[in-house]
Amino acid sequence: MLDTTSARSNGLSGTAGAPSTTRLDRLKARLRKPGEASFFFYEAHFKTDAVKVLPGEYFVHDEDLVILTTLGSCIAACLWDRNARVGGMNHFMLPDGAGVQDSGRYGSYAMELLINELMKKGATRSTLEAKVFGGGQVISGMNSLNVGQRNTDFVIDYLKTEHIPIVSKDVLDVYPRKVCFFPASGKAMVKRLAAANPEALIAQDKAASQRIIPPASGAGSIDLF
Repeated sequence: MLDTTSARSNGLSGTAGAPSTTRLDRLKARLRKPGEASFFFYEAHFKTDAVKVLPGEYFVHDEDLVILTTLGSCIAACLWDRNARVGGMNHFMLPDGAGVQDSGRYGSYAMELLINELMKKGATRSTLEAKVFGGGQVISGMNSLNVGQRNTDFVIDYLKTEHIPIVSKDVLDVYPRKVCFFPASGKAMVKRLAAANPEALIAQDKAASQRIIPPASGAGSIDLF
């Protein structure tokens, strides 16, 4: 819940008599980095500002907004630094690409991009912790490609190699998922969606795979909701 008496929370600025600028206005107006999520809106359920992370994107912040995404076979890694109290989420589609690695659609680049942006915000690699979501087999008959399993194996192995502990995860199975992450507190929430109609997720992932993305120059628990 936003503290409406706080200038930091409600984003009020300017002098007396001047039009106020909300935090949502400021978020929408700021210059977007390559690969950074830019779909900002007011989330009525949580009664706070929100940003949606699409496939190939990431977002890092240290205030009490909510970062959301919807996943099929893709993975979202939510990283948080308990000391700096800054967190972020990415959304990648595949572990790697044939010779095309400088895109947030692919796991290794997406993870490094997220970690680097967190460090710019004051996080330390050695004090990061992770929550991992996705990797569902949401398309019937596509288990031969094993994309969800490959994505899941990649992110678990990557975080183990980087010595970033996974404090909680909700991965694999057949469910699409909606994930909400609160970067100021490290809290994550996940909702398993009906597996019968994955068309919207398929269309989202297909659109993202065809879009050219320029290269970038109480934690520990998951709540179901």
